[in-house]
Amino acid sequence: MTRLINLTGMIMLLSVATTFGQTNDDDATLLTIDNAKITKGEFVRIYKKNNTKDTQIDNKSLNDYLELFINFKLKVLEAEKLGLDTAESFKKELAGYRKQLAIPYLVDKDVDEKLLKEAYERKKIALRASHILIKLNDNATPQDTLVAYNKALDLYNKAKAGEDFGKLAKENSEDETTKNTLGDISYFSVLSTVYPFETAAYNLKINEISMPVRTAFGYHVIKLTEKITNPGEVKVAHIMVLVPKDAKPEDVKKAEEKINEVYTKLQAGGDFGKLAIEFSDDKSSAKKGGELPWFGTGRMVPEFESAAFGLKNQGEYSKPVRTAFGWHILKKVDSKPVGTYEEVKSDLQTKLTKDSRAQQSRISLIGRLKKEYNFKLNEKQLAEFYKVADTSLFSGNWKAEKAALLTKPLYTLGDSTYNQKQFANYLENTRKKTKVENANQAVLTMHINDQFNKFSEEKIIAYEEARLDNKYPQFRYLMNEYHDGILLFDLTDKMVWSKAVKDSIGLKEFYEKNKNSYMWEKRADVTIFQYANDKAKDETIKLIEKKVSKGYSNEDIVKMETKKDSSALIIIENKLYQKGDNTSIDKIAFNAENALNKTYDINAEKHQILYINKMIEPQVKSLPEAKGLATADYQAFLEKNWISELRSKHTITVNKEVLSTIK
Repeated sequence: MTRLINLTGMIMLLSVATTFGQTNDDDATLLTIDNAKITKGEFVRIYKKNNTKDTQIDNKSLNDYLELFINFKLKVLEAEKLGLDTAESFKKELAGYRKQLAIPYLVDKDVDEKLLKEAYERKKIALRASHILIKLNDNATPQDTLVAYNKALDLYNKAKAGEDFGKLAKENSEDETTKNTLGDISYFSVLSTVYPFETAAYNLKINEISMPVRTAFGYHVIKLTEKITNPGEVKVAHIMVLVPKDAKPEDVKKAEEKINEVYTKLQAGGDFGKLAIEFSDDKSSAKKGGELPWFGTGRMVPEFESAAFGLKNQGEYSKPVRTAFGWHILKKVDSKPVGTYEEVKSDLQTKLTKDSRAQQSRISLIGRLKKEYNFKLNEKQLAEFYKVADTSLFSGNWKAEKAALLTKPLYTLGDSTYNQKQFANYLENTRKKTKVENANQAVLTMHINDQFNKFSEEKIIAYEEARLDNKYPQFRYLMNEYHDGILLFDLTDKMVWSKAVKDSIGLKEFYEKNKNSYMWEKRADVTIFQYANDKAKDETIKLIEKKVSKGYSNEDIVKMETKKDSSALIIIENKLYQKGDNTSIDKIAFNAENALNKTYDINAEKHQILYINKMIEPQVKSLPEAKGLATADYQAFLEKNWISELRSKHTITVNKEVLSTIK
């Protein structure tokens, strides 16, 4: 965790500024360290990022920052000289950052923006629809696909001809969840279902029926039954009485009697939260007074959702509501409408990246890259794989050696050529067991084509990623800064941070030379007693002052009193206080008019009195007492010496003329 925090801080320090213009002489050499040349542009980018509040560059801040920049570059050069940039751990870490930084560059931003705005417009509307599903496996054969499509098309035609949609759904739909509700899936909004289904539904008019729509589940025939303004989200609490699916009639009756009993108690002024704790069978929410997380349309069963959104005012509760789970009484806690585009944009972006529609952005990008890099496929060379394809592709046993004779170029992309052998290895490395019925030649050909598309797409994305440094200067700058930041962290940790912690001898020597820098201020040695009751107060005060004056310790006094009465007197605290540690003690202990060896009433309500044992004059802290501060100072000392050493063994030249052009 410490490494992540420190490295993040360094990367922030070195982050690229994108909000200011660059001059034409960015490539001019500003700084030379031995033979390494650092440009004006690199320095200005970092300086501007870390001085965003400055509207005008002044010479002092510029020169001060230049010194820090030189120190930074010296450390990076030293790390490279020591070979830290060749370590596998470094390469792996930098590669991980590169993957993350590349993500925004490997999408079609125009498509992403279009999908985002489309999602927001849909979010403002809630739909209610019914559907009929004819299931179809993703790996279905063309023949099976045609059979499923024709079955769905026949149902579409019957519905269009006027046959009852609900009856058709009940008798034909293969969605076991909704066939018993006559196909009704209740209300839903954007990102509540798969994208093709969602798009088809949002493009329908009320009571319009769609042509068969293909999704990952099969073919759907959809009927839009209602379109309303999305009510947003609601937060409710509920009290639930469970009714199992296989409940006997007498148990169903008992459940209804129980929920009615709770409802009567509520009407009589009962506390909803307490009744939830006592009666609700939803134990996870009961301990929170029945409260459930926020939810919108399409998240709950229809009866529950309808009751929740039907509550108008906060604190209002519903009559008992029956669902497939049992009986519920709902109370409205809060509600919120659909936010503005700016308010929901971030949340929508996150959800879109996990949704199937995100593939549209990838597909668009790949199409653009194919044109940009002049993608050329040798279809004849690909067709040769059809001859070596067999059912082992689906059993997970296919080997690249089956295509050992295939070594010709398969396609070209830019300046690179990808051959048949690479694709054969891909088929072996990505094989997995898949259930496919009737794996004839047409199915095998389709599988080879699908796998080739995945193979070529991965290579196209990798090809583009490898060229991001050349295509996008901002990406290159940021990668360089992550590179330097990781090296800086690793070497500084080795030379300063960890060294200071582990070097106990060096720390002790540093402390001995500088121990007068670690002083305790004047302190009060105090004891806080707690007496039994108000009646015992005066007697306790006299007892403490008398016994102490005779040489008894505070602990001895407590022991004496405990023998008489176990609750008579206890010590709450024995502690040393500096001025400023406690305002109440400050007024007493550091008040010149107050005397030592006296008791002071500091909290009558809690029966507490303070006794000042002695005042301790300023003194040097021991090493254990000063360790935190001493270690930090020792780290600063080590870094200062290290930088001095680095500066002494390198030749550093600043081009003053170039420096003067930075405005």
